[in-house]
Amino acid sequence: MIRIPITDLDLPELALYRERAESQLMHCNEPEPGCFIAESPKVIGRALDAGFEPISAVVDEAQTGERETAEVLARLPGVPVYTASAAVLKELVGYKMVRGLLCMFQRRENPGPAQMAAGASRIVLLERVTNPTNVGAIIRSAAALWVDAVILSADCADPYYRRAARVSMGNVFALPWAYLPANVSCADYIRSLRAQGFTAAAMALDERAVRLGSEELSRAEKLVIVMGSEGEGLRPETIEACDATVMIPMSREVDSLNVAAASAVAMWELRKRS
Repeated sequence: MIRIPITDLDLPELALYRERAESQLMHCNEPEPGCFIAESPKVIGRALDAGFEPISAVVDEAQTGERETAEVLARLPGVPVYTASAAVLKELVGYKMVRGLLCMFQRRENPGPAQMAAGASRIVLLERVTNPTNVGAIIRSAAALWVDAVILSADCADPYYRRAARVSMGNVFALPWAYLPANVSCADYIRSLRAQGFTAAAMALDERAVRLGSEELSRAEKLVIVMGSEGEGLRPETIEACDATVMIPMSREVDSLNVAAASAVAMWELRKRS
């Protein structure tokens, strides 16, 4: 690494940390892919493991001797690493950094949703899940529970958002995921998957819903599990495009779980079984 003490918060090299929201970083190099910020040694290490190109890093100078941080910094040869106190870095980025380390990475193009379906047996499709924490938690569960890919509608939160990547424990860099194009609805994508032999199960509170433990669904050779936002749920046309609507049985008059918790239950129950 190239260690550079921060003496001026207005350095042009720090502008992306100081002046751009994460949504703006996503588009900062258009038409080429933009950037994203990863936070904490574990998440940054997993981005490096996945081959993402680091641009620069900022680190709390008090954390540089901490083992995990030192190991990550050793993996940044030739990369500018800006150091300062925690207070200065909070002034720079606008929030208290987790574990005192941020790293800016270059984005890259992901394979498209059509490519994701090739060879997959379990796909999770998210519609209008706009909370980055939920997106990160769902991807972490998907990586753990034998899901091959996560597909997101164009209005979902970005899996590379700092909080989403951190909540996923860096699994956003390991599990394949892709956005649907803005002009392709979830219903359209479900119909295309069904034409390829997928069974589609919508997670929704619906009078036609079957209990989650359906043997027919769990034994499906290829299955897409469709989940929506907590507030609005799935669009009616999305539910109509599916083969079945599924709900998790509840006790004590609770009607539903948080979408991230529900996704983990559904992925476990609907994992592929021989």
